[in-house]
Amino acid sequence: MSRFQGKRILITGGSSGMGLAGALRIASEGGQVAITGLNEDRLAKARNLLPGNTLILRNDAADEEDIAALAAAVSEWGSLDGLWLNAGYAEVGAPESVTADGFNRIMNANVRGPMLQLAALSASLNPGASVLVTSSSSVYEGAAMTSLYAATKGATVAMVKSWAAALAARNIRANTLVPGPIETNFRHFMPEESRQQFEDFVVSQVPLRRAGTAEEAAAVALFLLSDDASYVTGSQYAVDGGLVHY
Repeated sequence: MSRFQGKRILITGGSSGMGLAGALRIASEGGQVAITGLNEDRLAKARNLLPGNTLILRNDAADEEDIAALAAAVSEWGSLDGLWLNAGYAEVGAPESVTADGFNRIMNANVRGPMLQLAALSASLNPGASVLVTSSSSVYEGAAMTSLYAATKGATVAMVKSWAAALAARNIRANTLVPGPIETNFRHFMPEESRQQFEDFVVSQVPLRRAGTAEEAAAVALFLLSDDASYVTGSQYAVDGGLVHY
């Protein structure tokens, strides 16, 4: 397949997990890819896996100066046919444990970041481009310990609906990827025992009785980023093994 031949795709949070899986597949299908990340070790590993013409940037989605730097780098690199805003951050805890600092930290990464990134990168989007934002099945699960995280990911669903309407005049599509339990490093901030208990609990509710792979989530993301989804906008696509009914 060569769905991305001659196309440029930017993936934030592309140094590991779903983002990296997507970047590798885009490159294998003829596209040029740019990725961002924060962890230097993961960026270095991604650099070894991706083609030499890949644009790899250390960039913080929550930092206003980094967002401006990203827009400048993309302007020099070339206009975009696809933008996957995949970078994110998670904390879990009881509602009583939420602090102002914690609230700001996760809102800045998951809501403010993609909102400002789209604003900064909009001028670099080609007519017919596709915008994709990673949300989470946490929005719909009603889990006791994820109220703040779920709230941020619910906000992304709302913003993408509006983006789809606003960008339609330029023939630019905007959609949301809604992954469920996917085997990535995303929850590695949790203590190992807590993480395993959490993942076991979630997977036990999945009809397919397993977590998905990063490659499975990326496959749906790439469908939405490609021209195969040319009549799809304002939609949510779940990759959750049947966990949640929308």
